Amino acid sequence: MFRKVHYRLTLLCAGITIFILLLLSLLSLSISETGLKRNHFLSFQRDVGTLTANLEQQSIITHEWLSRMEKSSSCLIYLTDNGVPFLFNERNHSEKERSLFEEAIRHALSVTQTPSAGSGYEDDGSSFLEYRFTSGDGEEYYSCFATVSGKAGELQLLVLSSLSALKSEIGRQRLLFLSVDAVAAVFLVLFSFLFTGRLLRPVEESRKEQIRFIASASHELRTPLSVILSCADACKKASPDEAKGFLSTIRTEGRRMSRLIDDLLFLSRADAHSFTVCPEPLEPDTLLLNAYEAFGVMASQKDIRLSIRLPEAPSPRCYGDGERLSQVIFILLHNALSYTPAGGQVTLSLSITEKKPSFCVLFVSDNGPGIPDSEKENIFRRFYRADGSRSTKNHFGLGLCIASEIMNAMNGSISVEDTPGGGSTFLVAVPLFIEAAD
Repeated sequence: MFRKVHYRLTLLCAGITIFILLLLSLLSLSISETGLKRNHFLSFQRDVGTLTANLEQQSIITHEWLSRMEKSSSCLIYLTDNGVPFLFNERNHSEKERSLFEEAIRHALSVTQTPSAGSGYEDDGSSFLEYRFTSGDGEEYYSCFATVSGKAGELQLLVLSSLSALKSEIGRQRLLFLSVDAVAAVFLVLFSFLFTGRLLRPVEESRKEQIRFIASASHELRTPLSVILSCADACKKASPDEAKGFLSTIRTEGRRMSRLIDDLLFLSRADAHSFTVCPEPLEPDTLLLNAYEAFGVMASQKDIRLSIRLPEAPSPRCYGDGERLSQVIFILLHNALSYTPAGGQVTLSLSITEKKPSFCVLFVSDNGPGIPDSEKENIFRRFYRADGSRSTKNHFGLGLCIASEIMNAMNGSISVEDTPGGGSTFLVAVPLFIEAAD
């Protein structure tokens, strides 16, 4: 499913960006081509202006000068003097070019009779008619038919500038844009594939986590439910004394299921951000003393020495939800007493961090089997338990996950590190209460 979604998102993301890229490229190409055409036409007008200005000033027009003007302006020049063609037209132009001039002259006469077909103007006694001309072989030209009054008399000038160079430049530019767009499209597809894959990765992990969560919850609920059903069936044939034992087992497993369901509901509220905390100033040493007294009997029954170490100076107050923070300490103490072997030791302590922002750190240390480094990042996941504790019915693998959710809601943190000499130490960091200045 995620692979199909990944491909579709890649196509959507890449398609939109490529479409936008093409639109911008077409817009840029259109602006660039318009500029090229305008510059080419302005260059043609400048060349015609230079040519007519020289014709107006010169009394003698040589073939050599006309050849230089043709070469420098990259155009074809046809001159007549009172309707008589210059000898230059015959000597310097091929038969094809002379035919082109004849065709252009006929077109110029038709344009003269149709003013809307070209743009005409006068300047210092000279008249100009500019238009675009397409020859019989399909090649396009900028054309100017001018009548020049100069020292050499009244001259008729026809200037043709081929648009083939302009079209070649436009073609090269379009090919360049196309190549750049093609390369960009490939990179955009690749980037979209990697980008959408990274975006979907948390969703996919969440989906896998949800599947694992449902599978683990179903497994944890199936065990006590199977025991309850089997005890219920056994009660039908059991004696009254045996039935009491079965009913006691049913009650125990029922409580276990109720505790698991309560934990699941808590985590569900945590996922929906619907469970609330009521922070208030708290005495951290009082919280530890209460936990120490509550678990004293359990520690004695398990032959575990439970101790508490508090600073001699009064500890500053922390800021958190007292009931929720006690729940976190109880979870850590219960785990420590459950996994520490007989004759072991569990210690409660606290300290104040000096760095800003300041925290009150509560420690729950044991000298049990410890937690391998490879598992330290996983123990706060739901239903995660070390292999050695799988057989323990009293733990579902949800306690540390609940403790982590509570501390996150109180802007605190919970972490684990190794106890010197062996074992594990859990650190619960709670923000200090900052009293308002008078």
